[in-house]
Amino acid sequence: MFKDKPLRPKVNYNAILIVCILGANVIAVLAFSSYCSTSGRVAQDESSRRDLMGTTGTILDNSLSTSVNHLLLHLNDSRQDIRSVIREMIRMRQEVQELREKTEVLTARIAQLTEDDSSNRDSMHNRVNERVKEVIDQMAEEDEGNNPWMQWAKGKMPKELQEYTALRKLPLGWNPALGSDTNVASVGHGCAYNKDDMAAYMNYEVGKDCPEDEPLQQKLVLKGCEPLPRRRCFARKPPNSSEPVPWPESMWTVPDDNNILWTAYRCKSFQCLNERAKLKVFEDCLDCFDLNGREKHRWFDNPGSLDFLITEVLKLKPPGTIRIGLDIGGGTASFAARMRENNVTIVTSTLNLAGPFNNFIAQRGLVPLFLTISQRLPFFDNTLDIVHSMHVLSNWIPTETLEFLLYDIDRVLRPGGLFWVDHFFCVESQLELYVSMIDKLGYTKHKWHVGKKLDRGPEFNESYTDGSLINSSASWCFLSTEIHGDKNPGHAKLRA
Repeated sequence: MFKDKPLRPKVNYNAILIVCILGANVIAVLAFSSYCSTSGRVAQDESSRRDLMGTTGTILDNSLSTSVNHLLLHLNDSRQDIRSVIREMIRMRQEVQELREKTEVLTARIAQLTEDDSSNRDSMHNRVNERVKEVIDQMAEEDEGNNPWMQWAKGKMPKELQEYTALRKLPLGWNPALGSDTNVASVGHGCAYNKDDMAAYMNYEVGKDCPEDEPLQQKLVLKGCEPLPRRRCFARKPPNSSEPVPWPESMWTVPDDNNILWTAYRCKSFQCLNERAKLKVFEDCLDCFDLNGREKHRWFDNPGSLDFLITEVLKLKPPGTIRIGLDIGGGTASFAARMRENNVTIVTSTLNLAGPFNNFIAQRGLVPLFLTISQRLPFFDNTLDIVHSMHVLSNWIPTETLEFLLYDIDRVLRPGGLFWVDHFFCVESQLELYVSMIDKLGYTKHKWHVGKKLDRGPEFNESYTDGSLINSSASWCFLSTEIHGDKNPGHAKLRA
């Protein structure tokens, strides 16, 4: 039932033990040899490492020293740069401080300059005025006698005159029709020669009644201050005025005294003015305000040897072609009244010499013009049919002034117009001079009378000339039509 187990070989444990002991000894020997060899190499490596570290340390020490030295040098340079920057900052700070101080001084100076000004513009305006004044002073010194306006600006011009004459910009800017963007006021150059009178004339309260200074106004215009500057005050009026006499009765009716402001005149009524002729005082136009005296008959009936009738003169031209005109120095406008009766409208220039001529003319329903003979006639070229003058154009006018006036009359008369010179008086020896002056105008004579002027006495040897001319623009009240052509046919003028 049981099987036999195979036999195991017998193990020799002693041999195995001996082999193990021998193996262990060999391993021990090999290990010791390896240790000894390794220890030698380690010692050698340690020595080499130490040598290397010594060399490396030396190199590192040298490099570090060099770097430190470089850093120290850079640091030294940086310190110097910093010092330079600090010094520059200190200098700039000083300059800033100086600028601040100068700015404060300048600000204080500007504040001082503008202390009395309402704005910087006013300050600038003052500085400009100062500069202009310096220039004016310089120019006035160079030409002391010929620049009265500049000399006036050198002193003190009345405030209201400064306001009136100041240049002012147009609100809408440049105006092509005017060719300017500035408004310029007109004033006569003679005003600058009469500074005291101008100062009195411009001395008034704005918005109040004007001073009662009619004689001063007339004095100024007679001295070349024409036109007078405008004023911002109200003209005085008669305190008890009423409606004027209706047209056409007004032409030959003496106005109510209450319609005239008499403060400027010695006489305070028309009755007083008309009585002057009886007193034989020497004043202009003594009987002009007496509409029932000579005034009613002038140019109308009962002519003297030197007089022409209006109807005679009007017949020199085709009916209805004499329509508008001017009477220079026409007194109380009786000539205009008679011409109005013949359907001709006449504007009368006159002054108020010892009487209210302008107001009297207006009360008659006619048109007065307060104008001296020195002022350029306020009409455009070639517009009037007739120009008449009685007594005014005479030898009391300087010859050169009269020549300018004659050419101005020629300017406003239309081609074929009438120039009626009525009672031109002069010394008999002067006749040739004045006749030649009028002949230069090229008018055709229609009527020409010369007679003695005896109102001051025969010893003065004075003559009256009465003439009627027609011209391209005028007449002595006695001319026939002619064509005076010059080299340019386009400039040919009809002298009638």
